[in-house]
Amino acid sequence: MPPEKSTTKLRVRYSETDQMGTFYNSRALEWFEVGRTDWLRQAGIPYAEMEQRGTLLPLVEAHVEYHGRARYDDQLELVTTAAMAGKASMRFDVAITHVSGDRVASGYTLHAIVNAEGKPIRPPQWLNDAMA
Repeated sequence: MPPEKSTTKLRVRYSETDQMGTFYNSRALEWFEVGRTDWLRQAGIPYAEMEQRGTLLPLVEAHVEYHGRARYDDQLELVTTAAMAGKASMRFDVAITHVSGDRVASGYTLHAIVNAEGKPIRPPQWLNDAMA
């Protein structure tokens, strides 16, 4: 049974900040990846195992909304949910907040489900089972 949501905590590293003292905008997508891989791991299908089984999830769409700042050493919480999005894709929604609850960023990534050759496929039964 997949988790309804996964919650991941992380701290903003110095290398993730910019001259304005807040996180650099592209970091949100990297943090989305942290949330996505944690969700998959909690669902019992670590991404490395998916690759070994010949199933990949290339990114086809991403959307980020920026709500507030996150500075060096701030502790953040990522809440990630996932769902099938059509016959051969998955969507991961992520909300990033300070542990205090102040919003930092939110959005989603949409991933095609493809085989090792990059051809779209319907989810294998083991993936359907993990998502059920």
